[in-house]
Amino acid sequence: MLDFNFNENYVLEDDFVILSPLKMEHVNNLLEIANETDIWKYSFVKGDGIANLTNYVQSAIDNRGAEKDYPFVVYDKTKDRFAGSTRFCEVVSSLKAIRLGYTWYGKEFRGTGVNKHCKYLLFEFAFEKMQAERIGLGAYIENERSIAAMASVGCQKEGVLRGMFPATNGIGRTDAVLMSILKNDWDNTVKNELKNKLVHSRL
Repeated sequence: MLDFNFNENYVLEDDFVILSPLKMEHVNNLLEIANETDIWKYSFVKGDGIANLTNYVQSAIDNRGAEKDYPFVVYDKTKDRFAGSTRFCEVVSSLKAIRLGYTWYGKEFRGTGVNKHCKYLLFEFAFEKMQAERIGLGAYIENERSIAAMASVGCQKEGVLRGMFPATNGIGRTDAVLMSILKNDWDNTVKNELKNKLVHSRL
């Protein structure tokens, strides 16, 4: 079983980012970023505009209450601004398995090291505190930026789910690329490799 309590307010932090539980008050903090429409191109759940973002955040909080998801808001300490959001989802305690998804950042925070710092904190927490054995991730097959970002933090491609998502043009379906990281990966190589990348991410 996972060592995890959905009712506890977990805060993950290093010198560059803070991940804290997503709350309704963060709608105002995230609205400007969420209005960058390219964020939602590869998401079938939209968060642009005050109504969509309010529903997005409320749904994430409701899923936390139902012990399905645990959403975080991401704060960039170097820019002194909120950067986006991410979450643990599809938490299966009996299998010690979780998924990491719903990750999005404003364009000014991409390529700055924010994602790598967040992933390091999330992986470290999942494997060393929650005692997870597996973290799954996924993306639209066309979302090359997201797939490359997952590979850059040590995730391995597992396969493709055919017709998993509605196509972005609204016609037909499109495939999902599945990726993952296991506890053995983290312990043996990924932790040290990712830590070394963090040293250079803000230079």
